[in-house]
Amino acid sequence: MTDIVHDKDRRRFVLPVDSREAVIDYVERGDGVLDLTSTFVPRELRGRGIAGNLTRQVLDYARAEGLKIVPTCPYIAAFIDRNPGYRDLVT
Repeated sequence: MTDIVHDKDRRRFVLPVDSREAVIDYVERGDGVLDLTSTFVPRELRGRGIAGNLTRQVLDYARAEGLKIVPTCPYIAAFIDRNPGYRDLVT
């Protein structure tokens, strides 16, 4: 699967899939904190694990960059509950 693209101008992470885009939007809170506000996967791509892959890549990016996150998006909050190795990123 393709790697994410960080679109800083639009404050989103994009995962291109089959000429479509799965997206996680965020708000910068300052002090190295990203509030991950929403996750979107086009209907025709759902059920393929794309949201999980995108979320994992965004959380790995945050860790590599030394960022903390706020999981406002319910999908991301549930993902972290299922994958406790990412709890250290939550502020």
